[in-house]
Amino acid sequence: MKQNSNVTRLIILGLFIALEIILTRFLSIHTPIVRIGFGFLPIAMLGIMYGPLWAAAAYAIGDLIGIMLFPSGPFFPGFTLSAALTGLTYGIVLYKKPITWKRVLIAAAIVCLGINLILDTLWLYILMDTAVIGMLPARVIKVSVMLVVQTLTIPLVWNRYLKKALRF
Repeated sequence: MKQNSNVTRLIILGLFIALEIILTRFLSIHTPIVRIGFGFLPIAMLGIMYGPLWAAAAYAIGDLIGIMLFPSGPFFPGFTLSAALTGLTYGIVLYKKPITWKRVLIAAAIVCLGINLILDTLWLYILMDTAVIGMLPARVIKVSVMLVVQTLTIPLVWNRYLKKALRF
């Protein structure tokens, strides 16, 4: 029985990694300094279901596979670190806890403000050697939009669809 649950977990992880790659690489809006999409959603769901380490590993693996198969620019390990930290954050804040708007807002604020705005802007600065002040307005708008999108979609998708379908 335990082996079957491990197999099930690996299948779900693989499916969610594939979904993250599709949502990030094909169904998002890309500019050189901003990407708006729903790639966060499968990772947030993995964080809720399996915890911080699995979500961090899945997002890092998804980022590496995505950049190898569908490159949208040069590989930079800082973005893979950001991906892992995003999965880790969702897992720490949401794993084995009630999925409420308030709790999701906390996770989304840490991800959007701490990782996406501060850390990813640092990576872009290092990668592109561009003035941070020039990038900031577009990035602040992106983070503001994504904070709202994440806060609304994560509890909606989990509580309305996946919780019952996956029997968590």
